[in-house]
Order: sequence, then C-alpha cells, then structure tokens
Amino acid sequence: MAVMITDCCINYDTCIDECPATAIVSANDSPIVAKEYTYVKPEKCIECVDSSVPKCADVCPTEGAIVWDMPYAPSYHEYYMYGQTQGLYAIRVHPKKGMLSPEMQPRPFRENISIDQRQSHESVL
Repeated sequence: MAVMITDCCINYDTCIDECPATAIVSANDSPIVAKEYTYVKPEKCIECVDSSVPKCADVCPTEGAIVWDMPYAPSYHEYYMYGQTQGLYAIRVHPKKGMLSPEMQPRPFRENISIDQRQSHESVL
C-alpha cells in the first residue's frame, strides 16, 4: 500500500483524480463501512514511485491526512491480512486470481522511506 489516509481527512477528494493507479476512493465508495473519510486501496497503491512525492499528498489540503504505511510486499503479507481481519483494509478479491494479497500482487514502493517512518505512519509531506 505504502500510503494511507487518516481520520484527519476532510473528504475534499482532490486526491482521487490525481491518483494514477486509481487506488483512492471517496468515503461513500470505501469498502470499509466504518470509514468516514477517503480510502486508499492497498492492493492498487504504487506510491507514485516515478514522482518526487505521491501525487495524492501533493494536492491534499490537510496536513497529516496522508501518511506512509508498510510496503505492499510479500514480507508484509501478514500485516495486511491481519489489518483486513481488523477492518483496516479491504483487499480486493479478483474473480480469477483470488485475493490480491501482497504475496499475490506486490506493488512498487519507495525504498528510501524507512520502516520506522512507515510503522509510525509519518506524514508523507
């Protein structure tokens, strides 16, 4: 996943149109029923590794609303599966491929962002 939107989000939704991976959905379209703010689909987020900063964070008007999360990589499979059971994530199930888990479909991530920054959900900007 790499980025996560926190409850600081004011649902301005500028990030949705900026996401090149279509990984961000509005609160109304969130697969997590309890979420009242914009949601990033971890199985789609690519951290905009080809840009200087993730494009969602570049347009977000709310400081601290977009933070780093763990890489969507095989070594963090259990992290995301546990998060799914806790209602933090809703990882999509493909009709033919099955669950698009980190083991099944790893996503690119910024290797220069430390695990400490990711664990503490440090602000992207």
